[in-house]
Amino acid sequence: QVQLVESGGGLVQAGGSLRLSCAASGSFGSILAMGWYRQSPGKQRDSVATITSGGSTVYADSVKGRFTISRDNAKNTVFLQMNSLKPEDTAVYYCRVQNTYYYTYWGQGTQVTVSS
Repeated sequence: QVQLVESGGGLVQAGGSLRLSCAASGSFGSILAMGWYRQSPGKQRDSVATITSGGSTVYADSVKGRFTISRDNAKNTVFLQMNSLKPEDTAVYYCRVQNTYYYTYWGQGTQVTVSS
């Protein structure tokens, strides 16, 4: 059984920082990529940042220069360091893992709220 456990969400003032973590466990095969998505009420779930097993990263334009994704391959854990947070970053953040068979697993989501 695959399990993605997210942590690190919460309430922060604009300009503050948060660090999200997602630990993957279970039989999911070899990981191709890990990433973070977010979804606000009434909106679609959008990609925030992705990191491949080789370390290549991709960021949404809205978070470039403010967010940093990293991973610990040995522990199958992905992190998202979020700095200079803005109210528009408020959303539920979901961890996503894709294996080499292109099968996708999702975490349960963690709420990030940025107050103005």
